Amino acid sequence: MDLSSLFSLDGRVALVTGGSRGIGRMITEGLLSQGARVYITARKAEACEATATELSEQYGAGRCVALPVDVSTTDGITTLLEAFRSREDHLDILVNNAGAAWGAPFDEFPEDGWDKVMDLNVKTPFFLTREAKDLLLAGHQRGGHQAKVINIGSIDGLSLNPLETYSYHASKAGIIHLTKRMAVRLAPEGIVVSAIAPGAFASNMNKEARDHGDEIAGQIPSGRIGRDEDMAAAAVYLASSAGDYVVGSTLTVDGGVTIAR
Repeated sequence: MDLSSLFSLDGRVALVTGGSRGIGRMITEGLLSQGARVYITARKAEACEATATELSEQYGAGRCVALPVDVSTTDGITTLLEAFRSREDHLDILVNNAGAAWGAPFDEFPEDGWDKVMDLNVKTPFFLTREAKDLLLAGHQRGGHQAKVINIGSIDGLSLNPLETYSYHASKAGIIHLTKRMAVRLAPEGIVVSAIAPGAFASNMNKEARDHGDEIAGQIPSGRIGRDEDMAAAAVYLASSAGDYVVGSTLTVDGGVTIAR
């Protein structure tokens, strides 16, 4: 049993949506550290390019490539995959991380706040995976390993937080269940679908963890918020051969918050 090779991603090609910052960047760094070449996409081109440049300087020239696109629409998905196909003929790892949140009182919750969150958090992962299926099959056939799809959920899809984030709660519960449905359909073809449900990690989306980490840590059984390495390690596990038999499951990475609620 060679554990180092089980967790290796040498020679594999990955695509991470929302990869320029926050959890997406943590995952990108994890994949790069294990030898993958990673394409990242984000809506803001300047931030996407800056992250790719910085990480390529750290992990090797050309190892991280920016493909800035808004993937919240099917046209955006088409544009992204056209750009990807101009550079690669296969895909080993797809991380559906791009997401949005919206909070508003029940009686005032706007339709656009519902649609924006549901489209990006649920619709985009499904249609991007579907349209990239041929690339994932090529990755499986070319490398002789399972192709991987990792959907990023949230502990708010498993249990409630105190905020009125109706579409966010619904979307994250939806992506966890969608992961199961997609996994059963795609596993026989050599594509393994799984998910991660992060807890409190410092990011622009989770400003409470970013700005008040010490205070939040007191509510977490592990006594701290998540570190970059915690998220990177979870993603590497699922993306590598080590996670081949984890099919349709959601890996909760939250320091024990969910079970303590």
